[in-house]
Amino acid sequence: MKRIHILGRKNNGKTTLMVELVEHLTACGLRVGTIKHTHHAHELDTPGKDSHRHREAGACVSAILSRSMNAVFWPPEWPREEAPADGAYDRYAEFAPHFADCDLVLVEGDTTCAGTKIEVWRAVVGSEPMAPYDPQIKAIVSDDAIDLPIPRVPRSDIAAIAAKVLELAGV
Repeated sequence: MKRIHILGRKNNGKTTLMVELVEHLTACGLRVGTIKHTHHAHELDTPGKDSHRHREAGACVSAILSRSMNAVFWPPEWPREEAPADGAYDRYAEFAPHFADCDLVLVEGDTTCAGTKIEVWRAVVGSEPMAPYDPQIKAIVSDDAIDLPIPRVPRSDIAAIAAKVLELAGV
């Protein structure tokens, strides 16, 4: 799975960039998958509905199949606190079969995993960039001048950002 993480602190424009990248790349004929990462614990299913009740009853995997959308719910193989200490476990590998037909997978977030990352940064937000502290960040997307030893791609140039994403992903 060719995967690039789009990172940025709160209100720097990660979601907006993700949407624009998906629109641009799919218009270019690529099959793009997306994953939204969150550090928060969320109930993804609707409590009280049948699929939720199936999981609560002990189903190891539960799915919803409908005319317009499908979903599969499964618990992570290793809860984060129990993951092997050597870092050999990649939670994204669990998603690989579902993204097998994708040319590229864009992940919004996840600063803690191993992988190629691009940071979105805006000076007006007032937070410092993460890139100086994370060697896995290979480019920064910003219209603001910034002195870093990695490429800066103008936020206003979606084609240039897409080209950098494809280059970094080896697509």
